[in-house]
Amino acid sequence: MSGFWSVWVMVLACLTVGVSLSLFLWAMWMRIPTTEDGTTGHVWANGTLREAVRTLPLWWVLVSVGAFLFGAVYLYLYPGFGNAGGSLGWTSRAEQQRNAAANEALLEARIAPLRNLGLEQLAADKPAVSIGHRLYLDNCAACHGIRAQGNHTIGAPDLTDADWLYGGDSATILASILEGRKGAMPPLADALGHAGVSDVAAYVVSRSGTQVPPEWAAAGKVRFDALCAACHGADGRGNPALGAPNLFDNAWLYGGDVASVETSVRNGRSGVMPPWREKLTLDEARLITAWVMAQGKDKGAK
Repeated sequence: MSGFWSVWVMVLACLTVGVSLSLFLWAMWMRIPTTEDGTTGHVWANGTLREAVRTLPLWWVLVSVGAFLFGAVYLYLYPGFGNAGGSLGWTSRAEQQRNAAANEALLEARIAPLRNLGLEQLAADKPAVSIGHRLYLDNCAACHGIRAQGNHTIGAPDLTDADWLYGGDSATILASILEGRKGAMPPLADALGHAGVSDVAAYVVSRSGTQVPPEWAAAGKVRFDALCAACHGADGRGNPALGAPNLFDNAWLYGGDVASVETSVRNGRSGVMPPWREKLTLDEARLITAWVMAQGKDKGAK
């Protein structure tokens, strides 16, 4: 803290304590003029309510005195009065570093026995999966959700189903976490035109059970085969090498209603999974992978 801000904090502290102490003493010694009946003469509700004057209760006085004494002792022992360090030499940074070191030591003790296990073995190990779940919540849930069921708004995929953009084997999941992924669906409005976009969207959603006019779906299939099958496959089941999703399994990145699919076809999509290699250790990434794999196994997806 610079000298200016140190003085600023000290002035504010002294001012706050000074005003509070002055009000306390004033409340103790102030004498309010009263009438013969012991009231101030203020009357409400047609004379049924009168303002009385009472001395401060003893408990309130004792609590207030205790608060002032506590504040003085605290500022003597701990930092809080400008740059004064306090007689105990305690700092929040040192406390945080001690706690972080203790947490890292505890985590290391729990992770060390797991290093020799393969990812499939980790996914079957309940303590490993439990640690992976905690790491997932701390690092991944912001995009994929607390339950890992994805977020259509940002195109974060559901991690608990059997649908995978780049493959669901353990090595691929680990690579996705460490290296990240970047998918791009090009806009096709110019190539398809307004009617073509609607036809392709109708065909795609019809393959997942949505009812659309048959002629729309038929026209959309012709356009799909000519333009979309190059990435998504002739059967529409996707291409893990490109990260092109399966379009016919009723699992959606950005929503499976007609309007959302039309938006994807017309404007394209650009999804980014950031790399976590710099933020997670290999051990942590492996444990998150194990937890993700366990979700599919719990549902019998893999």
